[in-house]
Amino acid sequence: MGVFESLNNTSNKAVDISEQYYKKTQEYYKLKVFHQLALTTGMFCKMAILGSLAFLGILFLTVGGTIYLGEVLGSIIYSCLLMGFSFFIIVFVLYMIRNKIDNLIIRKLSSKFFN
Repeated sequence: MGVFESLNNTSNKAVDISEQYYKKTQEYYKLKVFHQLALTTGMFCKMAILGSLAFLGILFLTVGGTIYLGEVLGSIIYSCLLMGFSFFIIVFVLYMIRNKIDNLIIRKLSSKFFN
């Protein structure tokens, strides 16, 4: 009977240890999900704030540049066309390097997500 009691005690200890391991793993993943959620939410909030301020800055620079260019060229219409064309050039360049931008974003996010 001593062997059976010893096996019973050992199996009970193994069950207790595995339950503790399961609970600790569950706590770890809850904390990991919270950490990733907090990082993602913070990143989107910063991006929204900085993006809106950058948009306002670009808007004011464009309007001011268009008015100034209109005075230099003598025609507001030509300055608007020139500014619009310059934005299309910027968009085309960004479109051509879009894969590099995607790879940069993936590299930055993967270091935060997988560590």
